[in-house]
Amino acid sequence: MEANPAILQMKYARIIKIFAEQANLSYEDALGKFYDSQTYDLISNGVADMHCFSDEYLADELLLEYGYKLPNDICK
Repeated sequence: MEANPAILQMKYARIIKIFAEQANLSYEDALGKFYDSQTYDLISNGVADMHCFSDEYLADELLLEYGYKLPNDICK
């Protein structure tokens, strides 16, 4: 499924905001990390309809990807 580009950009902004706050990063640093991430590649390429997942879930994936959160911390 292909997402509307304008809606996808708004989703990216929400994910970046959550990621920045939880990783204690500036929005600029979070933005750079987001666009360099494997998570972004999966979302933007429509893999497994990743764009359908919640913003919080996708921000959490970024936290895991960059080591701000350990897999064991997910259930806490």
